Amino acid sequence: MREFNLSAWVLEHRAFTGFIMALLLFGGIFAYFRLGQREDPEFTFRIMVVKTLYPGATAQEVEQQLTDRLEKKIQELPSLNILRSYSKPGESVIFVTPREDTPPKEIPDLWYQVRKKVDDIRLTLPPGSIGPFFNDEFGDTYSLIYAFSGDGFSYAELKKSADSARQQLLRVKDVEKVDLIGTQGEKIYIEFSDKKLAELGLDANAVAEALQAQNSMTSAGMVYTAQRNLPIRLTGQFGSVESIAKLPVHIQGRTLRVGDFSQIKRGYLDPPELKMRINGKEAVGLGITMNKRGDVLELGKALEAAKIQIEGELPVGMDVDQIADQPRVVNKAIGEFLSTFFEALAAVLLVSFLSLGFRTGSVVALTVPLVLSGTLLCMLLFGMEIHRISLGALILALGLLVDDAMISIEMMARKLEEGWDRIDAATYAYRATAFPMLTGTLVTIVGFLPVGLAKSQAGEYTVSIFQVMGISLLLSWIGAVVFTPYLGFLLLKVQPHSAHDRDLFDTPFYNRLRHWVEWCVEHRKKVIIATVALFCVGVATLSQVPEQFFPLSNRPEVIIDLWLPEGSSFAQSEATARRMENILSKDGDVVNYTAYIGGGTPRFFLLIVQQLANTNLSEFVVMTKDNAARERVMQRIRSAFSTDFPAVRGRVMRLNVGPPMDYPLVFRVLGEDPEIVRNIADRVTEVMRANPDTVDVNDDWHDRIPSLRLVLDQDKARALGVSTSSLSKTLQAHYTGIPAGQFREDDKLIDIVWRAQNDLRTAADRLPDVTVRTGNGRTAPLSQFVKFETVFEDGVRWHRNRFPAISVRADVIDGKMAPDVAAEIIPKLKPIQDQLPIGYFLETGGSKEDAGISQKSILVWIPLVLVVTLILLMMQLQNLSRTFLVFVTAPLGVIGAAFALLLFRAPFGFVALLGIIALSGMIMRNSVILVDQIEQDQKAGLDAWTAIVESTVRRFRPILLTAAAAILAMIPLSRNDFFGPQAIAIMGGLTVATVLTVFFLPALYAAWFEVKRIDSSGNGVAQ
Repeated sequence: MREFNLSAWVLEHRAFTGFIMALLLFGGIFAYFRLGQREDPEFTFRIMVVKTLYPGATAQEVEQQLTDRLEKKIQELPSLNILRSYSKPGESVIFVTPREDTPPKEIPDLWYQVRKKVDDIRLTLPPGSIGPFFNDEFGDTYSLIYAFSGDGFSYAELKKSADSARQQLLRVKDVEKVDLIGTQGEKIYIEFSDKKLAELGLDANAVAEALQAQNSMTSAGMVYTAQRNLPIRLTGQFGSVESIAKLPVHIQGRTLRVGDFSQIKRGYLDPPELKMRINGKEAVGLGITMNKRGDVLELGKALEAAKIQIEGELPVGMDVDQIADQPRVVNKAIGEFLSTFFEALAAVLLVSFLSLGFRTGSVVALTVPLVLSGTLLCMLLFGMEIHRISLGALILALGLLVDDAMISIEMMARKLEEGWDRIDAATYAYRATAFPMLTGTLVTIVGFLPVGLAKSQAGEYTVSIFQVMGISLLLSWIGAVVFTPYLGFLLLKVQPHSAHDRDLFDTPFYNRLRHWVEWCVEHRKKVIIATVALFCVGVATLSQVPEQFFPLSNRPEVIIDLWLPEGSSFAQSEATARRMENILSKDGDVVNYTAYIGGGTPRFFLLIVQQLANTNLSEFVVMTKDNAARERVMQRIRSAFSTDFPAVRGRVMRLNVGPPMDYPLVFRVLGEDPEIVRNIADRVTEVMRANPDTVDVNDDWHDRIPSLRLVLDQDKARALGVSTSSLSKTLQAHYTGIPAGQFREDDKLIDIVWRAQNDLRTAADRLPDVTVRTGNGRTAPLSQFVKFETVFEDGVRWHRNRFPAISVRADVIDGKMAPDVAAEIIPKLKPIQDQLPIGYFLETGGSKEDAGISQKSILVWIPLVLVVTLILLMMQLQNLSRTFLVFVTAPLGVIGAAFALLLFRAPFGFVALLGIIALSGMIMRNSVILVDQIEQDQKAGLDAWTAIVESTVRRFRPILLTAAAAILAMIPLSRNDFFGPQAIAIMGGLTVATVLTVFFLPALYAAWFEVKRIDSSGNGVAQ
């Protein structure tokens, strides 16, 4: 019974095969235009924020009464990895981070468990606390952000226009939600003078209660008649701001109008929570989030049309600026990748045409689009998208997916040169190499298996490398045994019979090659020792390559952080931001800039580290003209920090690629006693500052902040009829203000706030003169029964897994990699580490820690890769010795990869590690085909020595062609910021490994099986 030959079946059903190929081609074109497109792949943000307010409490009180209780309960969660928290005066924020190996589909249930557990203890939280509030949408990214601004327009007018635009944008297809950014809540302030109230004999709290009663919304009932029901409506609620001033208030037997003892004005939340400014102008933003199934490019077109309509309806003088434009970024990024892709494709086709000739090269050239079409169609069917990682993987695959087609068509062309007819020549490759090629292809795919199985954020971010490589390489094998024979049958012609098989390789070049291979086999020990020595040098060289977790982005934006001392006012932060705006407005390399005062930028880029609300923070997003301009702007900003912002901790950053990371260089100190932790952290800070490669060394506890402590004389207070509670209410009404009802205007509810006049609220030296209502109805100054002290307290207290923790952080100078700087600092921290008291810890964080976690998630799967590879090799070779022979060639790629990374100054990081692991599969692929060829030649009657030499000579051209195609395809990708190190590692590794496959592998085979040369008498010659 004849063995089934897929290539023969294809040629017997040529019409059907042609139909399937045309269908596949059109399907690929259809898939390309249907695939979703985005800049970065989606991955699950494994952070939930639990925020609770506790007005009036110090940072330590918040920590003890709120944060610790909540953390203790949340620690019961399954799959919990890290609990980080900070406690500030009046505020507790907890960051819940599950283990990195938690499947994404389990994360929503985990967040539900957090809510449940916190709800279990909600009633045990201290009275007066507000919350907790939960935010599990931390990773939502705005596809576009619009800023509404204009000279002469109030926040209310800007918000009204933005609200109207929001309603229109929500109707656009694939818009999931539209958020307002930087809005300032309106307030109506009734401001009093305590002296005026004292003169009139009025109590501030009593006036506030009277105002609340006047404007409350309470049902007056309903009259039920026989014919109809008549609701009763009472007038008296405030109809305008002026009506508040005219409101008569009956207090202590007297009736006064509010305007007689206070000033009424309409304004905004004071102090503000978050302000947005665009190019130096006040602004209100709209952040647009796309539906997860949407196409960002189509969304961009739809929103552009909506924007034109919105602009036509705006008041004259109001502008709409587009400050975040993900569709434009994606379009540009995909354009750059496509350009790289076509450069790589041209390189592959050039190798094909130059080495195989026009007709034979055309077969390879036509196979490539068919395989790519199949890949795109599978991506569509499996719900994948086009983005930075999948496109890079396609380019990586491009250099490999022609390998099988080249092997197949090269063998067919050789058989035609020997005089075979087209049918036999086209089907011969399937009989001779189909299954060795399949084994080699599967081994190559297995080399990418660790990234497909990695349980980490980095693994989730890059998983499409494995998915795309697996799909495309499997399809490339199908293409080699289906499409290539079909196209070869159509395009190639029968050549005249040219004597013998040997004659094709009886040329000066092949004779020299044969001589070199024979020399290597003869001097096998020298070759093996030299290769092992070279491998050791390669490993040593790899340790000298700079380390990097993930590369920086090539986007032109610059992020500027301006941190004032903890406890600084919002007004001071805004003044600092205006000074930076003045500098940026004069910079010719700046296109536009947006300031966020009192917090960080919204997430306009998936991979940014988003800062939470902080009154002492101003963050800028600066758009520069290009990457060169970006570097110039960064240098000028750094110079400005040292000259114009001496009291500011300034930081200027590029955008990062990969899982978000705040500081690249971090060392954490943890322990029970905050004072001891502080002392240890100070010593760590000194060591870090001593390293010349660190910049802006700081820690996250910041400086202690001043506060006013009022020591109440309880005897005097009791004699005057003043309680701690009434005094607190009086002071709150005086300085912060207390609610006195709500003003209803159309669909708005505007809080009415009762507080002291501005000059009384902002003068700390006038605090002793604040008048307090006593029990007998009279007033007395605060100084009569209160002693005043200025004390310093923690502005913020951080915890990590319920231990007080201080993180000492730093940036590194340009040209240095954070893991390398960390490696320099760690030995100098050893004396501190050795002297740590029991229960105190010093940990390495930042990129060094993240890189270790990500690399561990990859390396943990190496045993599985080894086992699967051995199984595949054993299935193909059916011989344990040959299997291990092929297996030991896997690490040879390290040699060239290490030298290439060092030569091109490319860092060794996560993607470079993937490249080196994948190299092992590529190398074993060539090895298994060569070893299988040697075995076939021996079965055909050749002695082992001749089989080794002749098989190597015959396999030299396909090995060289496939390696050249892969290496040249990597050249355009080597310029890419993300995939560059991986491409360089593959180029260098494959170059050296190809040479070693041709010369080292025959020597190793001969040594492994103790092959001897057979002399003319048939006896073995000792080596």
